[in-house]
Amino acid sequence: MKKVILAAAAAAMVLAPMNAMAADELILATGGTTGTYYAVGGVMATVLNQKMEDVSLTVTSTGASKANIQLIDDEDADLAIVQNDVMYYAFSGTDMFADEDPYETFASVACLYDETVQIITCNEEIKTVADLAGKTVSVGDAGSGVEFNAKQVLEAYGLTFDDITVVNAGFGDSADGLKDGKIDAAFVVAGAPTTAVVDLATTKDVYLVQLDEEHIASMQEKYSYYTATTIPGGTYDGVDEDATTVSVRATLIASTEVSEDAIYELLSSMFENQAELQEGHAKFENLTLEGAVSGVSVPFHAGAVKFYEEQGITVE
Repeated sequence: MKKVILAAAAAAMVLAPMNAMAADELILATGGTTGTYYAVGGVMATVLNQKMEDVSLTVTSTGASKANIQLIDDEDADLAIVQNDVMYYAFSGTDMFADEDPYETFASVACLYDETVQIITCNEEIKTVADLAGKTVSVGDAGSGVEFNAKQVLEAYGLTFDDITVVNAGFGDSADGLKDGKIDAAFVVAGAPTTAVVDLATTKDVYLVQLDEEHIASMQEKYSYYTATTIPGGTYDGVDEDATTVSVRATLIASTEVSEDAIYELLSSMFENQAELQEGHAKFENLTLEGAVSGVSVPFHAGAVKFYEEQGITVE
């Protein structure tokens, strides 16, 4: 029976019931214990370990996307949930991975759900990205995927970090900064609604800065991992109109060392048991065959290729 090495830095593990006869015991790297990645991974383990015959999942809490790719490369994880833009940076050796050789030890399995680029402000005069010029803007933690998303959105509008006063802060601190008037706007890249913004909207009027179709198209032409997205009116209190923006995608990846059969069974079980997955976490409502292969710029695992081709979808 195959036994993989547990990540030494894991903060917590979800030891969901496993099939005692499973041949592949796979470690799934997620994110912090209070985050969506960890919750989604936990539901996958809880539901799918009761369904799969030859595969079982153990979920580990990690530092999310970049850390997860490194865990797979170090053979401390077999599967991981990551942002599709971050995995592209790793595969191509660019942006936050520019000082490293390209990572070729992982492959795509499925895009799970959107992580929406939300530009939040409490200043009703800030209506477009261009209006951010000269403003104090939180762009996420230093070196984070959010920071690179912010750079790319500003770039599409002819702006750089030199045109704003940059603040590096996480979502909670950004919301506090908006509430206290210390910053003018904040980039939040996460599934909408995002808890920090929901909480902010209970005490302050919030506004969503929209991206227009022309600039979205220019971003997609340069960065294939972005998808056009609409944040429905009513997502946040007081925001009644739809807002157009872009999303990156939370994506399941696998080590290239994981067997073709294991990934094929995992994907088959995910789609066959989607209703139960949805009962465990609403993000699985976004899982579709077409969406699972949209926005992917890293080659698919052989097991995924086999699964999708049987569904009439050609991937590489």
